[in-house]
Amino acid sequence: MEAGRAYAGSVGEKIEIIRRNTGTGPAAFIAEAISGCGGQIVFPEGYLGEAAQLVKAAGGLVIIDEVQTGFGRVGRHFWAYDLQNCVPDIVTLGKPIGNGHPMAAVVTTPEIAAGFANGMEFFSSFGGNPVSAAVGMAVLDVIEKERLQEKALVTGHYLKQRLVELAARHPLIGDVRGEGLFLGVELVRDHTTLEPATREAGEIINLMRDQGVLLSTDGPFDNVLKIKPPMAFGAGEADIMTDTLDAALTRVG
Repeated sequence: MEAGRAYAGSVGEKIEIIRRNTGTGPAAFIAEAISGCGGQIVFPEGYLGEAAQLVKAAGGLVIIDEVQTGFGRVGRHFWAYDLQNCVPDIVTLGKPIGNGHPMAAVVTTPEIAAGFANGMEFFSSFGGNPVSAAVGMAVLDVIEKERLQEKALVTGHYLKQRLVELAARHPLIGDVRGEGLFLGVELVRDHTTLEPATREAGEIINLMRDQGVLLSTDGPFDNVLKIKPPMAFGAGEADIMTDTLDAALTRVG
């Protein structure tokens, strides 16, 4: 919790800068619940909750992006912001709602939604169409009936353990992190300097693609293997993925 509070302190500092320069507080604070594009970074415990309190006290709104982490993917909770004891004012959702069908949504309070009724026209060509609504309901039904959140928790724990075992044998792996079926493997050339192994990461995902296993890289240096499989992913698929990764690491490392 101490690290979370310390990092949240930087949000308080930025709020004070905004106040000095504008005479008012921030409009909003926006963050992914887990920083996927930042390299699968799991925030220190309590960071988002502490940051949210500071922003709300200053009159700002807290917007959390659950496009990649929502709908049970992190296992322990249905929404990843619950990992951080954070209550957002607005939640943005996307691709997972439709399981491939193009959908997105914004969830907020009636009071905030009423703020849009200010005379400015808001228009969406496909907003609220019945086909998309039926697709979204069907996806929620499958998540519940097939207990996919529980599956993400169990399989994610197993997969993470296998990745930790690989890290013990392959020096190229600098860190294994994440929650449920939202994991990251950071590749580095040196465990002291943390020099990013960007080229090696690219080679590894291409070798794995040749074997029929698809991963991507992310993070500021494209050196983090991003693992975000379908929620139906099980131990058998986890074994295939980690065995293929093991072979690729052996070849590149």
